[in-house]
Order: sequence, then C-alpha cells, then structure tokens
Amino acid sequence: MNQTVIQAIDLDQELSKRPIDLDPGGYFIIYVDRNENLIRAKHFTNFIDERGLACDPETGKPIPCDTKVERVPTRVFSGRTAKEICIQIFEQTHPCPVTRLDHASYLGREFQRAETALLNHQEYIQD
Repeated sequence: MNQTVIQAIDLDQELSKRPIDLDPGGYFIIYVDRNENLIRAKHFTNFIDERGLACDPETGKPIPCDTKVERVPTRVFSGRTAKEICIQIFEQTHPCPVTRLDHASYLGREFQRAETALLNHQEYIQD
C-alpha cells in the first residue's frame, strides 16, 4: 500500500472515534444480504434522554452498543445500490426517518461502503 492510502485509512479510523450527536429520528443497522444481492437497512426508533443516550421507546432504557438487543425494526429498506436505498429513505419515505444532516451524511457513506463490499464480494462491517 502506498503512503497516501495508509494516511487516508489512518485518518478515517481516527475520525471514527469522534463523539457524535445521536438522531432522535432513530438509527439504522446496515448489512449486505448476499443471498439476494442487496444492501439492507433496518430502521429502529429511539429517543434521546437528558444524558444524550439513545433509549428504547418501549422500555425507556438506554440501548446498549456493545451487546445484542432484540428489537423490531420500524421498517427495512433494501436496494441494489447506495443511490437506490438513499432515494427510498430520503425521497420516498414521509416523514423521513432521518432528522439530522450529519446522520444523513454518515448513512450515505455507509451505503457506499456496503455497495462496494457487495459488488466486490468483500466483508462489510458498519462503522
């Protein structure tokens, strides 16, 4: 790998460590469905408490990031490309489940990464 690529990877990893404000409109679990050759995104609702934690609207408890929690998605979006799934979420769903521009930007980046992984038969892990 050349030095420019290594620097870009290092920068990306460092930027992933920054604190973020959570979207009160909910969050997405993104994955690649290899059987159907699709990018999928499960949307889950949440509310943000006074500490800035995403909480389950049904239980009122914070949603842990480090353990698996069984929740029912409000909707599952599917697309063959990043553009297709973004159009579904941002243009065809009313009201849009994304309420923050930084969240929209993040999702666009993740869908692009998922598309690349799908097309190149690579592993995709959501950042």
